[in-house]
Amino acid sequence: MKMIARFLVLLAVLVGGLSGVAVAQDKAPLFINLTSDDAHRASMGLMFGKNQLERGHKLTVFLNDRAVNVGSKANAARFGEHQKMLAELMGKGATILICPFCMKHYGVKEGDLLAGLRIGNPEATGAALFEPNARSLTW
Repeated sequence: MKMIARFLVLLAVLVGGLSGVAVAQDKAPLFINLTSDDAHRASMGLMFGKNQLERGHKLTVFLNDRAVNVGSKANAARFGEHQKMLAELMGKGATILICPFCMKHYGVKEGDLLAGLRIGNPEATGAALFEPNARSLTW
């Protein structure tokens, strides 16, 4: 009888522990790798991130390749709605990183960046990308 009781306690601990793992992964951090300055593709990535942030997922958006243009105030006429969304995301706690190498390549100046954008580096970008249980999507 004691053996059955011990088995039931062990089973309860295992099931409880496993359900805790599932709950932790339900709120896994999201890393969005935004590479495009195509308005539709950029909107898709940012809207997906917004929806997940509102569901409690920590969000990092990495603007790289042509997407650095989305984060530049010099491109406000073309990306005004996207820039409003970036500001809203940052206001809700999202981190927006931008690739310095891509900025240089596309002529995006640091002084033109939207307020709150952080210039990425291997430590900051890697910390977000490789955070435990992080999920990554690319647009």
